[in-house]
Amino acid sequence: MNYNNHQIRDRYDSIGKRDFKRSLIRLLESDYKVLGSRRVLMMLADDVEQLHQEYYPSEKRLEFGDVVWQTTKDDGQRQNYGKKTEDYAVQTVILPLIRKEDIERRIYYKKGDRNSNYRHREVRDIETMVRLLKSAHQQGGLLSGAKLSVMMNRALGTIGKYLKAYFEKTSEVLPMKGYVLDQGSNPTHKGIIISLYEQGISPADIVLQTGHTQNAVDRYIKSYDQVLMLVKKKHDAISITQITGRSLNTVRQYLRLVKDFHPKLKVVVPKRQMKKK
Repeated sequence: MNYNNHQIRDRYDSIGKRDFKRSLIRLLESDYKVLGSRRVLMMLADDVEQLHQEYYPSEKRLEFGDVVWQTTKDDGQRQNYGKKTEDYAVQTVILPLIRKEDIERRIYYKKGDRNSNYRHREVRDIETMVRLLKSAHQQGGLLSGAKLSVMMNRALGTIGKYLKAYFEKTSEVLPMKGYVLDQGSNPTHKGIIISLYEQGISPADIVLQTGHTQNAVDRYIKSYDQVLMLVKKKHDAISITQITGRSLNTVRQYLRLVKDFHPKLKVVVPKRQMKKK
């Protein structure tokens, strides 16, 4: 079925009209019988809404299009290997999943280009992704690619493509959970490098972004790829240490990265053994 721009607007326009301001106007008209100029009522509603925002700041209430989400807390603490995900500290965040401008941007004229709709959606999705990641981080939470995939209803591969496109355009590293992982609030070198690598960013660009040498970047990527390959072949941590010759602690770090970026793989990260006093 083909829709013209007016029909599209009719289908979407009502979504953004169920907000506080319009509800207040309906209340004044229906329950209090305040009849008169719609412009005057809009001005009154604007004043009441502004007063409400002053006494009840936005960080203490939900807005249109917000979702409440429980995610990993960015508390600056190192994660304990072998501990279940649900046992880690949780941060409840209010995320701006939909904004009124998102609805407006769905109402547009087709350009006649068969790819124009796809490009339009990609730009819109990337803006949403950036907004979600930064909002969660500002509230002390961390989002993974898997969480973004669920919220945005996009495949993990698509999220990775969006991250790559955003980095190539802005050179900005977004606050993904993978940057923090088990290192606390200051990501380790390998955590940052592998996060960029998993976004599809070339080793040469990773060198420019991180300031590491090409040899260091190549070494981290080679080690990560080797551990990932062995995990896919069902090798456990001890077996991987024997095959690669790396320490168990190093293998743990790479396994943690594999687990974060490849959630469909069954990765078992062994507990860190405490040193005897």
